[in-house]
Amino acid sequence: MRSRFAADGFHLAYDRAGTGPAVVLLHGWPGDRSDYTAVAGLLDADVIAPDLRGFGGSDKHRDGDYSAPGHAASVVALMDELGIARAVLGGYDIGSRIAQVIAQQHPERVEELVVAPPLPGIGRRVLDPDAQQEFWYQSFHRLPLADDLLDGRPDAVRAHLCHFWTHWSGPSFTPDDARLDHLAASYGAPGAFSASVGWYRAGAATVVRSLAETAPATRTDTPITVLWPEFDPLFPRAWSDRIGEWFSSVTLQHVDGVGHFVPVEAPGVFAGAVMRAVRRIRR
Repeated sequence: MRSRFAADGFHLAYDRAGTGPAVVLLHGWPGDRSDYTAVAGLLDADVIAPDLRGFGGSDKHRDGDYSAPGHAASVVALMDELGIARAVLGGYDIGSRIAQVIAQQHPERVEELVVAPPLPGIGRRVLDPDAQQEFWYQSFHRLPLADDLLDGRPDAVRAHLCHFWTHWSGPSFTPDDARLDHLAASYGAPGAFSASVGWYRAGAATVVRSLAETAPATRTDTPITVLWPEFDPLFPRAWSDRIGEWFSSVTLQHVDGVGHFVPVEAPGVFAGAVMRAVRRIRR
């Protein structure tokens, strides 16, 4: 389905299924709302999984606002349209950041957060040599060269995305051809890859944000469950040490055996954390 009312000119495509407390699931880069297909099937709730601005079936505006607050505005507008006053928000990768922004800017709309990295508190550790070997893509995605080499070229996009889905995932996970073909078709249409990297060009990515961050004077009170994977090359577990400076109620759960794509690699673990939040609402 697609939203009828736009936030800043963006309509979002979304899937919705089930009944009960609302759960909104926000995908990462390089993914789309299908990242949560397996998770949604395990939830006893009203589950909404949108494509974020610039992804999948959602609008892709050349000069649109792809900042974290911009994405957050679209998600809140979709909740308004669907009559959802409060929801459990789940996310990983950029979806995690957007969920956190919603909790900070609109705490009255969020029951709990269930997220995988990134989380605040990285700071200048993002400049460590090992980290910089991993975060090269964020600078590349800000260059016009990325458009020249990839935009509108499904085969090149497929190879680019395959690198991340293979390198960022855990040792027991291999992305199948059907998934890569789906993402290559979605990201490979003219203008689609450029829209997907609008996040990086808006200065919303981990490197830029981590170098600028300072602990807030007032912590976010929204309860947050953080699912930190074992084999995510972007976010080592040592970087989980400062979450409590930003959030006052944190549950940190280590997810062994998986990499960056927690809802895809371990849908049962992600769904279990969401359902614990849902059951707390039902009490």
